[in-house]
Amino acid sequence: MYSVLDTYGDDLTKKEYITNPAIARDEEIKRAIVVLLTPEKSALLVGKPGIGKTAIVEGIAYLIQRNEVPNALKGYRIIRLNSTSLLGTMVVDGREVLVATELVEELRKVDKTILFIDEIHTLIGNKSEGPMDLANILKSGLDRGDIKVIGATTSVEYETYILRDRAFLRRFEKIEVLEPTEEVTVKILMGTIPKIEKQTGIKMKYNSYVTELLVKAIVSATSEFKRVYGLAAMYPDVALSVLTQAFSNALYNNKTEVDVVDFYNAIAISRKIYPDSIIKELDQFRETFKDLCKDENVVLPVIKLEDLDKEQTQL
Repeated sequence: MYSVLDTYGDDLTKKEYITNPAIARDEEIKRAIVVLLTPEKSALLVGKPGIGKTAIVEGIAYLIQRNEVPNALKGYRIIRLNSTSLLGTMVVDGREVLVATELVEELRKVDKTILFIDEIHTLIGNKSEGPMDLANILKSGLDRGDIKVIGATTSVEYETYILRDRAFLRRFEKIEVLEPTEEVTVKILMGTIPKIEKQTGIKMKYNSYVTELLVKAIVSATSEFKRVYGLAAMYPDVALSVLTQAFSNALYNNKTEVDVVDFYNAIAISRKIYPDSIIKELDQFRETFKDLCKDENVVLPVIKLEDLDKEQTQL
């Protein structure tokens, strides 16, 4: 039998998690779980792009996997659905129907299911593009109590679209997701390194102390006023992008370990950091790690502002 959930969905509770995907997000996870346990309520994560809203949902799935959730939530699955797929149509028994309509029919037959819909604002409050009132579409499932939804949207889209939809607001509890601090972002990156090592097959060269210093250099280089407006995400994503670039640099050079040079080059080629900030951060980087470079017989090149574009294409 055809299943919308199987065809368009991704079961986060079946995903393999190498590390906790929601490091330092315990408070947001607790609040979301409490909302999910509240009759006739679903959770809405609201925050700026790149601050880890999806990671919070994955964190709940991770806890469900490990049976570390309240008894009432044990046995649930979390299915991630792309909002754009719900806006589409499909052919059933020779008839063209909305995917969302078929989803409602399927939800009547399943239980212990949590839907995670990112960019959930695209499904509501825009009647000119179709009858996509999410609160009404999912009403039958939501009213049963064993079908829940976790939605995610940005602060701007929440204020622009969702606040005007009273039916939606009655069924969803807003959970504000704030950008983590620099200190918390360092913890997130440190906790994510084992996952990146597993994904890439290469390891960090250094002990935890030196590794943390390198991570702090990345977090400093991507702090708020050093990010290119319109390109940069927020912590932790903007810092994670530089960290993963360091591993990519090592892979490109056929290394088995990520070293200080890879971190230096990752900062140098970042398009999410203002060029003048890159120069200052690289100067500080060379000073901070001069002893390490001396021990490893490594010379980090001095990069000037006028040469930065050239360096960004070559490093």
